[in-house]
Amino acid sequence: MEERLRTLYTLQMIDANLFKLEESKGDLPGIVRQLREDVAVLEDSIKQKRDLMSETVAARNKADEDLIEFTEKLERYKSQQYQVRNNKEYDAITKEIEFAVESIATLQSQFLSFEATMSSATLDIDALTLKLDEKQEELAEKAVELAKVSETTEEEESKLRSARDTVAALVSPEDIAQYERIRSARGIVSVAVIWKNKCCSGCKNQIPPQHLIEIRKNDALYMCQHCGRMIVSDQLATTVDAEV
Repeated sequence: MEERLRTLYTLQMIDANLFKLEESKGDLPGIVRQLREDVAVLEDSIKQKRDLMSETVAARNKADEDLIEFTEKLERYKSQQYQVRNNKEYDAITKEIEFAVESIATLQSQFLSFEATMSSATLDIDALTLKLDEKQEELAEKAVELAKVSETTEEEESKLRSARDTVAALVSPEDIAQYERIRSARGIVSVAVIWKNKCCSGCKNQIPPQHLIEIRKNDALYMCQHCGRMIVSDQLATTVDAEV
């Protein structure tokens, strides 16, 4: 059990050191991440607008073809109207003319609507493309800045990540899952220690005396009753700190 606690706390120390290296880069990592997200959103928006444009162009072209077809039919029906031999034929031709006229009016309205949609989509694509160019340019600049800053910590960070992989492999899947859940909820500190002889170093709340005694036995995994973090003894933490 003590080895299990040591491994968990070692993992915590490695993650804390990685966090310090990340902090040394200032706001750049966050800025670069946000810019990449912005670029992805803009690229997706442009794709959606272009897809809409393609669909609308196809619909506009179909409406144009149908408009030509109904216009030709209307002219043909009008010429046939004077060649009918009885009222029945006249009524049939009249209905065809009325249907053609209605269809032409509908298609003309649709055609204009499609044209407006295409015009709006074109303006949107132009505006989004301009924003995308600006974001990509800013991202390229910030990425270069981050790369330069990262050069100074690259070797140390690589060693720490390698060490983390090694240590994490020694932790059970259940402990890793719990560790990551706490980390997600509580920030960088998943494994706290006894602080100032009586408090949880994570939340600074006092640990009951009986719990202090039990924790210092290093024979079970205890959770802080206030913040839910794992807690290891101060003595165990001291030995691990000297090794990490």
